[in-house]
Amino acid sequence: MAPSPAPPRAAYACDPLLSRGRVHSEELSRTRTEFQRDRDRIVHCAAFRRLAHKTQVFVPDEGDHFRTRLTHSIEVAQIARALSRALGLDEDLAEALALAHDLGHTCFGHTGEEALDSCMAPWGGFDHNAQTLRIVTRLEHRYARYDGLNLVWESVEGLVKHNGPLTTADGRPLAKYAQRGVPQPILDYDAVWPLDLARFSSGEAQAAALADDIAYDAHDIDDGLRAGAIDFEGLRAVGFIDEQLRDVDARHPNLEPGRRVHELVRRVITRFVEDAGDESRRRLAGAGVASVEDIRAAGAPMVAFSASIQEADAAIKRFLMSRLYRHPRIMRVREEAAVVVKNLFERFLASVADLPEEWAQAAEGKDAAQDPESGRARLVCDYIAGMTDRYALREHRRLFGFAPDLR
Repeated sequence: MAPSPAPPRAAYACDPLLSRGRVHSEELSRTRTEFQRDRDRIVHCAAFRRLAHKTQVFVPDEGDHFRTRLTHSIEVAQIARALSRALGLDEDLAEALALAHDLGHTCFGHTGEEALDSCMAPWGGFDHNAQTLRIVTRLEHRYARYDGLNLVWESVEGLVKHNGPLTTADGRPLAKYAQRGVPQPILDYDAVWPLDLARFSSGEAQAAALADDIAYDAHDIDDGLRAGAIDFEGLRAVGFIDEQLRDVDARHPNLEPGRRVHELVRRVITRFVEDAGDESRRRLAGAGVASVEDIRAAGAPMVAFSASIQEADAAIKRFLMSRLYRHPRIMRVREEAAVVVKNLFERFLASVADLPEEWAQAAEGKDAAQDPESGRARLVCDYIAGMTDRYALREHRRLFGFAPDLR
């Protein structure tokens, strides 16, 4: 049976020819759309390269085939393109957002983020979405005319709001920001170039966010099985996974473990992507969506799972949280990694002279002059957030004479 042809570009897709533009105006490219240019800028930036040495779940020293932030981002981009193609969205914008969505993550996975957030509590905390914004608008120094990557508005909007609106129409913070407020870097940028924080993002950004969920579920199962932290029988407690394993075993009895893992993972991805395509088309049609502005103004996500697959996604995440992310082996590594981050933060905050020369000089710059304590803390935070796992350990060894063996 021949595959269905890709649908034509949908009326609700973002159109690079109708982009709201860039903060710093530039001539159009003769060979690439504005979204393709953004994708290429992301791929070539230093923060993207550093993802190769940042932990996803398992530290790289445990094996060559476990995911890193980089391989995870590439896999998210593939799924985002597939879903966008099925829905007639702009694949290049979806890919750009998928590749950039984790730029703001620290070393040592979510442990590093939690530790840095704790260190930064007196100065507004740490949020990886806000850090991604800082990277693409300030911290990358590649161009003669400006800091950051000078991405188009649609890319910046998608990075900030891919998980939905950040505020209500009257400015009250929503979702994970309800208690602590929207991070100041996002508010500062929004004041200069409004991002419509009370509205949804484009369909492309929603597709990238859903692709992130799909990749997390499938590939953390893959890594967990290969690491021996979880097993097939335990996974059967998740009804959706049990259904997929029964299909694998019926079609391929006595399959060797490695191939069995692959057969399970590809079924999870396929089922999730196909369901998202069907449910999204149903929502788009039901809401009468005819433009990207209709998607932004909708009262709910237009790119989403059906209720049954949404529950399967939640069940998988509950299983992974209890059985993988809190596995004693993972928790031991997390505890030691948190100490590394906290030690580095306290040392650099107390002595900026221990920073590399260009960072130490920046500590005397205008941000520090305006608010010395807060400016210095944010600079130290930026420096540590950009570290790879191995660089953080090397710096800890340099400053403290030792570094834990995170295996």
